[in-house]
Amino acid sequence: MIPRYSRPDMVAIWTPETKFEIWFEIEAHATDALAQLGVVPKDAAERIWAAHREAGPFDIERIDAIEAETKHDVIAFLTHVSERTGPEARFLHQGMTSSDVLDTCLAVQLARATDLLLADIDKLLEVLKRRAYEHKLTPTIGRSHGIHAEPVTFGLKLAEAYAEFARNRTRLAAARADIATCAISGAVGTFANIDPRIEAYVAEKMGLTVEPVSTQVIPRDRHAMFFATLGVIASSIERVAVEIRHLQRTEVLEAEEYFSPGQKGSSAMPHKRNPVLTENLTGLARMVRGYVTPALENVALWHERDISHSSVERYIGPDATITLDFALARLTGVIDKLLVYPARMQKNLDKMGGLVHSQRVLLALTQAGVSREDAYRLVQRNAMKVWESDGALSLLDLLKADPEVTAALSPTELEEKFDLGYHLKNVDTIFDRVFG
Repeated sequence: MIPRYSRPDMVAIWTPETKFEIWFEIEAHATDALAQLGVVPKDAAERIWAAHREAGPFDIERIDAIEAETKHDVIAFLTHVSERTGPEARFLHQGMTSSDVLDTCLAVQLARATDLLLADIDKLLEVLKRRAYEHKLTPTIGRSHGIHAEPVTFGLKLAEAYAEFARNRTRLAAARADIATCAISGAVGTFANIDPRIEAYVAEKMGLTVEPVSTQVIPRDRHAMFFATLGVIASSIERVAVEIRHLQRTEVLEAEEYFSPGQKGSSAMPHKRNPVLTENLTGLARMVRGYVTPALENVALWHERDISHSSVERYIGPDATITLDFALARLTGVIDKLLVYPARMQKNLDKMGGLVHSQRVLLALTQAGVSREDAYRLVQRNAMKVWESDGALSLLDLLKADPEVTAALSPTELEEKFDLGYHLKNVDTIFDRVFG
């Protein structure tokens, strides 16, 4: 985790203080359930909670010092709790194994982190929708392979991003449900030394569901899917970021990141206004995706458990969620303040002498009785002249002067095929599909 790319609410989920508080709640709730079943004294369970309230925050340095000797983090924690609690602490961790605490805690942290990410996506969706309607009918050139294709609108570009992140929200909500499971099932998941009702009680208290079958760990396919989902969201962030970076190129300059007063673009060239935020988002997306492969490799553990997954998750749990949280917030800010230049979009649309209307002429010729092969040849030979002139020539003028073309289509009919509005006639339909 790097402070430069972190936001405090997400960071707080992954602090040692938060982790140990969750560990305590898991242990104390399990003891409460044991007391209800008559396995431990009720007053002992009550004393565990009371001692915690009286003692206040855990002493992180003390826990670390104990771990330095025991080489075991959960034992170090339980030892520290015993020091704070007294003899009643002997009733903690009855029939449980370390993974019961670790995995259930990780589930709580990932669920809380997901709630923040879902809120991030909601804010992004709100901004994308507002800007999409703002530029619903702002014509711009669509590009395939980076080359002018046919007209679209800038609002459609943003509506496409909205639909993509709406899908991502659905995926993330499903990933949250999948990851938020509790395992309090004992050493190899058989409940030999702890009643399954303890697990159900803890799950309810911690806002989780019961893991149907665990070994000594919650199955890691759940975690793999979770981090894969974060990777997909990161890729969607990058897709939008790359689009903005291309649109900000000097030769294009149809949209641009907001450039604040006093901002500097280059230490050497005072004229520079660089797409630094979206370039940063591209890099952050690479990092989030980088955590997916280790999560996938964590699925294959030895028998009922090994700890090859543990070191991985200590990295990727905090880093992936903190980085994605920052990236979503940054993208929301970029879209919110994005500078859009409709006049430049129109200029670029007009740059190639009407080539963007070539398909309409092709189709009109076929409907007038010309074979598709001949129609393509007629349009292409005129279009290539415009292309080679760098737009100095007009496709419409050349078509009007081509006798093979005018034998099928009149000048008036040709002019009708160069109407920009024709390409926008279904924008409302698309917006209705996206926004309802």
